[in-house]
Amino acid sequence: MLLAGLSILTIVLCFAEVGSRFDEAGGPYLYSRTAFGPAVGFQVGWLHLWTRIISAAAVLNVLSSYLVPLIPWTGTTAGRATAMIVAVTIVTAINVIGVRQASWTVNFFTIAKLLPLFAVIALAALQFDTSLLASQAVAEPKWTDAVLLLVFGYGGFESAVVAASETKNPKKDTAFALIAAMAAITAIYCLMQLAVVSILPNAAESTAPVAATLGQLIGPAGLTLGAIAVVISVFGWLTGFALMSPRIVFSMADKHDLPVFLAHVHPSFRTPWIAVIISSALALSLALAGSFGQLATFSAVTRLGIYIVTCGALIVLRRRWGLPEGFRAPGGPAMAMAGIAFCIWMISTRTLAQAWYLPLVVAAGAVVWFAMRRTRSRATTVHGRRE
Repeated sequence: MLLAGLSILTIVLCFAEVGSRFDEAGGPYLYSRTAFGPAVGFQVGWLHLWTRIISAAAVLNVLSSYLVPLIPWTGTTAGRATAMIVAVTIVTAINVIGVRQASWTVNFFTIAKLLPLFAVIALAALQFDTSLLASQAVAEPKWTDAVLLLVFGYGGFESAVVAASETKNPKKDTAFALIAAMAAITAIYCLMQLAVVSILPNAAESTAPVAATLGQLIGPAGLTLGAIAVVISVFGWLTGFALMSPRIVFSMADKHDLPVFLAHVHPSFRTPWIAVIISSALALSLALAGSFGQLATFSAVTRLGIYIVTCGALIVLRRRWGLPEGFRAPGGPAMAMAGIAFCIWMISTRTLAQAWYLPLVVAAGAVVWFAMRRTRSRATTVHGRRE
């Protein structure tokens, strides 16, 4: 947990500096487009979009695992599919109806999901078992696999900066928000991991470890409470996904990198409803077809591509614009190179079965980019005439 957290911190610091230069929406898509041009910007936006969709698919599989103790029928094939469809329908409807409802829902779920986690940490501290902790040693540790899954676990900060134009003072607040969130998440992850492996026997074999740990701590009621807590957490994450991911689609469609109809805003709700529905439908399809481990790995690998380009943007923008007025990453280009090296190392440790998805997504993006070339050219001509 600490090794992965420190490694990801190098990337977070690069995002903090680059993000503090902008007050427009777009996040990594905007950063890379500004630093490296429209073609690279498109690929980063494309990767970001698919990273979010695959992440949502992985999280839906977490939902199905934790629903089983509450509703055993969801452990069947039909029950699993039904649970996923219902969950996606609810969060999609919330986000089509309006941004205000979605943001309040995310805030509620954030508070609701943290309270049970703090309860687990506090109760485990009172019943800490060092002998059980010693028994959790792994016979053949797979460090790189663990760190890659934690790239998925720690990820998401790259999406938090997408809606910069809707925050009060993005150039000032982006860096603080990213660094504070990273510190808090690392602490919670480390304490939760310690709580689980010091309380739950054979923790590695559990498909619902948080619920099982609460079951060990306070009995059957704890198992139910833990399952409910994770289900709440998943709904909160999915609501945030349906809120933020369409903004990536909207931003790219608005710049004619994707079909313009994806930027259509609902006349009553004033939301990009087509983008919301399509993003949710793609996530649901992948969730039904895949497993958590497979989807989390794919998401982490595609996320690494975004991180490489954003770290590179720090170097380019410092050379082009000089030092930023706001936050400055310690070491600057050296920190960026450390982040790039970490990402390249992680990709190099993957097998073809784990990494084939990245070049496939990039190739598909190239096809879309060239297919949209005529539309971009026409839009540029019309815009020039209007000016």
